[in-house]
Amino acid sequence: MADTKGFIWGLGRRKSATARVRIRAGSGKVTINSREGEEYFKSYAERKFLRQPFEVTELAGKFDVFVNVTGGGNVAQAEAVRLGISRCLIQVNKELEPKLKEHNFLTRDSRMKERKKYGLRGARRGTQFSKR
Repeated sequence: MADTKGFIWGLGRRKSATARVRIRAGSGKVTINSREGEEYFKSYAERKFLRQPFEVTELAGKFDVFVNVTGGGNVAQAEAVRLGISRCLIQVNKELEPKLKEHNFLTRDSRMKERKKYGLRGARRGTQFSKR
């Protein structure tokens, strides 16, 4: 499961955001795109997504997390990171899966932006109608 350097890999996606997550035993340090996790995600709500899998499984502070995340907005990126971390933790210990499933951390949210259709101004919005 772990690669030659002791990392366990997980992939998380949400909307157009993709997070490649690596974890290994450590002190709980989070690095996202070569920046501290607290520095990368400014709001409390986004930082909370990073901690949730560890709090639920009671493994807070036992793993270092390294993330490369691209695409999407801040919230979508945070949710993608949460899914990636959850998938890594399952590889560490298969018995954690029921706890993570109970909190819906292993569910890939498949909702995507709807494509624009021809003849319309957006995905569903048509042109404005003028009676006169």
